[in-house]
Amino acid sequence: MKHDYFHRVAALTPTKMWINNVTPEEAEWAIAARAMGCTQNPSYTWKMLNHPDYTDDVLALLDETLKESDDDNEVECILQRKLVQRVAEKFMVVYERTNGAHGYVSIQGDPIHEEDPQVIIDEGRKNRAMSPNIMIKIPATEAGLEAMGTLIEENTPLNATEVMGLSQVIDVCEMYDKITAKTKKKPVMYFSLITGIYDEWLTKEVATEGIDISPDILYQAGMAIAKKVYCFVRDQGYQLGFIGGGVRGLQHFTEMVGGDVCITMNWQGHAEELLKLDQPVVARLFNPVQDHVLDELLTKVPAFFQAYMENGLTVDEYEEYGPVRYFRDMFISAWENTLELIAQRRAGVKAQAGSRP
Repeated sequence: MKHDYFHRVAALTPTKMWINNVTPEEAEWAIAARAMGCTQNPSYTWKMLNHPDYTDDVLALLDETLKESDDDNEVECILQRKLVQRVAEKFMVVYERTNGAHGYVSIQGDPIHEEDPQVIIDEGRKNRAMSPNIMIKIPATEAGLEAMGTLIEENTPLNATEVMGLSQVIDVCEMYDKITAKTKKKPVMYFSLITGIYDEWLTKEVATEGIDISPDILYQAGMAIAKKVYCFVRDQGYQLGFIGGGVRGLQHFTEMVGGDVCITMNWQGHAEELLKLDQPVVARLFNPVQDHVLDELLTKVPAFFQAYMENGLTVDEYEEYGPVRYFRDMFISAWENTLELIAQRRAGVKAQAGSRP
C-alpha cells in the first residue's frame, strides 16, 4: 500500500479526495494519488484553451467542432463534452474498480442559460450520454431544483452545486427523498458545499461593508457552516453524499478530514501541495466551533446568518445570494471568453473560404 498523504487519509478516515478541472495528465496523477472522483465546471474549456501543453490540440478540436453546429453556444457545449470525456475515460478505472460506487466525473455546462430548467435538463441528458461515469452538475437554485427533479426521476447521477448555505442543502435533500420515495429509484447524488468560494466572497463582503470582525474569527466562517451542514445531514438521515468544493486554502481539506466527505480541489496549488507537505493525518471535522466565534459571526455578518441558519434563505433567493452570484460570474466570464474565441475562429474559417479562388 502507498503511504503518501491521500492514501493515508483514505486508510485512516472515510474522507476522500476528488480533483477539480483537471487535464488528462493531471487526472492520471490524481488517480495515482487516490482521487475517487472529479468535478469539471464551465470554466474548464477556457482553461484548456489557455493551457500551454494543450492549446494547439484544443484549438484543432475546436475547429473540427465548428463544423457540427452554426450556433456558437452549442459549439462550446459540444467542445466541453469532448474535453470532459477524455477525463471521464481516465476515471473509468476507478468506476470499474468500485463497481460504480466511485469514479464519477461531474460536468456543469452552460452557465448563461441556467435560469431555464428545460435548457438544464436538455443539456444534462446530452452530457449524461457520454459515459456511464458521468454525473450531471446543476446549481441548487430555483430553476436548478426544478431540473434536478426531472433528472432524479430519470435515475440520473447528480451533483447539486453552488450550495452556499444550509437551507439549500435541506431543499435538495428533501426533494431527493420525496422523489425517490415515489419512484423507488435512488440515483447516486451529492451536494457540493462551496466552502472555499464562500470564504473568499465573505472576506470581500466584510471589507466592502466595513464590518469590524476579527480576521481569526472570519477565517472560520466557511468551516463553521460546513461542520453544521455535515452534522445536520447525518442527524436527519439524508442520503446524499457531501462534496466540499471551491478550495482556496489547504484548511478547506484538512479541516474536513475525519468526515465521510469528498473534497474536490485543483491539482496545482492544492492537491500537489498537500502531497509535498505530507503532514500527519488528523481528524478535525468534529472539533467544535467555539460559542463566541459563532456569536460574533451571527451577530455581525448578515450573510453568515443566511448561510448558517436552517431558514436563512428562501428558494427564490438562492440564485442572487452573494456568494452564488460571485461564483457563477466566474463561470459566465470564462464561458463568454470562449464564445468570443469561437466567433473569431468561425470568422477566420469563413474569411479563408471566401479568399479561395
